[in-house]
Amino acid sequence: MARTPGIILVAVLLCAPLYIAALASPLRMSTTPRKIAVIGTTGRLGRQAITQLSSRNVPVRCLLRRPIDPSVKPSIEKDASSAEVAAYLASLPGVEMVKGDVNDADSIKALIDGCTSVLALHGASASGFKSLVPALDPETDPRHAKQINYQGIKNIIAAAKESKTCKRIVRVTGKGETPWSFFSILINMLGSMAKAWNYEGEQLLRNCEDVDYTIVRPGVMGRDDIPKEKVLALEDNGGDLPVSAVTHEQIASLCIDCLDYPNAARSTLTAMNIDPGTGEETYAPLLEKVNADSREFPKSLIDEHKKAARTGSAVLFGFFIFFMQGAVFVGKKTISTILSIW
Repeated sequence: MARTPGIILVAVLLCAPLYIAALASPLRMSTTPRKIAVIGTTGRLGRQAITQLSSRNVPVRCLLRRPIDPSVKPSIEKDASSAEVAAYLASLPGVEMVKGDVNDADSIKALIDGCTSVLALHGASASGFKSLVPALDPETDPRHAKQINYQGIKNIIAAAKESKTCKRIVRVTGKGETPWSFFSILINMLGSMAKAWNYEGEQLLRNCEDVDYTIVRPGVMGRDDIPKEKVLALEDNGGDLPVSAVTHEQIASLCIDCLDYPNAARSTLTAMNIDPGTGEETYAPLLEKVNADSREFPKSLIDEHKKAARTGSAVLFGFFIFFMQGAVFVGKKTISTILSIW
């Protein structure tokens, strides 16, 4: 028994550095058991997130607008239909499907109930040139960007509050603070003001004090044939990075990984790829340095976005009239020449 104090002293000395490091760092990764809800299930980003979560043995509950069709062959290939992708994802370990829609508040409550966080990976589909005519693309349409990117976020926040278990909402949006940029105008013109309503949805999250958020603003997703070695870069506080191509796999990983970092709560992260060898291999060292939002974001940009989109539409219409006048002039000259030859 006389040796006991000595043994205890040795154990304390050995463990002290680890204990001090744990206390000193608020960036310690969370190990709390979790269950994650996913919205945007069959999209390119959603399917990546679900497969990654399943491979990490994390239970997932996914929102699905239509029930699984048993006659459909499961597939995760790029050219697979939404029904085939849904069937594939439903077959993965730990994956549960909930029928519903982001516009349906009750189904969102059922989805999030009991989950510790939600990945809001959904987005409005491009509506094309009918977006240029408000009468053909009303904001009350369930598929309009206002309903998907704004009202849908309202529903998610309300459900997260009611659940008492959901502590963080991860939302993927885009760079929406530059209404007069070429790409913002183009996307707003052809996508039911998607950029504009994405930003307004971000503001709903920032103004919610009951549930934390992580907003991810990625580069252009779609290409897979891009360098992937030490290219990852992040800027917190919604900071600016040159727009680049990024993969769905990379952004899905970021959305999942950020949940392990308490310091990434209430942060807006710009995620781009930079020159190979100048970035990071994984998001871990970048997430360790992330801080919560500290700057004042514009309260609303919807009016400015709409003004820019209207201006863009007017310019496009002007070019169209000019082109038609030129075409008519050329046509008349051609006909006149042909008639003179005859």
